Amino acid sequence: MAAFPREDTGPLVHDIGDTILELSHVEKHFGDLHVLQDINLTVARGEVVVVLGPSGSGKSTLCRTINRLETIDSGTITIDGTELPTEGKALAKLRAEVGMVFQSFNLFAHKTILENVMLGPVKVRHRPKAEAEKKARELLERVGVANQASKYPAQLSGGQQQRVAIARSLAMDPQIMLFDEPTSALDPEMVQEVLDVMVSLARGGMTMIVVTHEMGFARKAANRVVFMSDGMIVEKSDPETFFTNPTSDRAKDFLGKILH
Repeated sequence: MAAFPREDTGPLVHDIGDTILELSHVEKHFGDLHVLQDINLTVARGEVVVVLGPSGSGKSTLCRTINRLETIDSGTITIDGTELPTEGKALAKLRAEVGMVFQSFNLFAHKTILENVMLGPVKVRHRPKAEAEKKARELLERVGVANQASKYPAQLSGGQQQRVAIARSLAMDPQIMLFDEPTSALDPEMVQEVLDVMVSLARGGMTMIVVTHEMGFARKAANRVVFMSDGMIVEKSDPETFFTNPTSDRAKDFLGKILH
């Protein structure tokens, strides 16, 4: 039984707060390739922003710059009023406020599921092991894999591993969660169990930036859709407007290929 039953009750309603993330005139090159071009984006506390666009449009790079897994060439990224540092302890401290879930699960193969979730709070947040274990077990229960706590990643399905990866990020009590194509490496039957967890987080008011090709999730869970093409943000709108009446030719072409 899924941890979070699928609900088809229309778009979610979120309470939106003040600005927690701002990207201003962000530029990024990989050699001669201009992968991010004058990116300007603000995200409010509690907002769910889904980033859509064709492959190679810069979506994943955008996601990775927010916690500086990729450096930027120019512009600024500000998290909760503090500009993202370039290196050192200040960067590590701010990065702890931004959880990230990747396409691949990146779990430590030699550690149990419980140990994977406890590791960050103990090593980075310096929490007592007993406290970290209690929180880890609660989170594993929340994502529906509490009965897998003593197993190792290789003993779990891909969907279960991705839910553990989400629990591991949540264990750090991040202010923002980034999801970079979190279901793209999963078998089709495992996709929904991960999306259900993400919908539950959205319902709980977690600030989320989600790069995905899952149009159903975008329509249901997003407050806003950001459409990217060729390294640029081409369109920003609410999901209903984007899916029924996109304004740019590039978005119309993209949706025509995806939805038909």
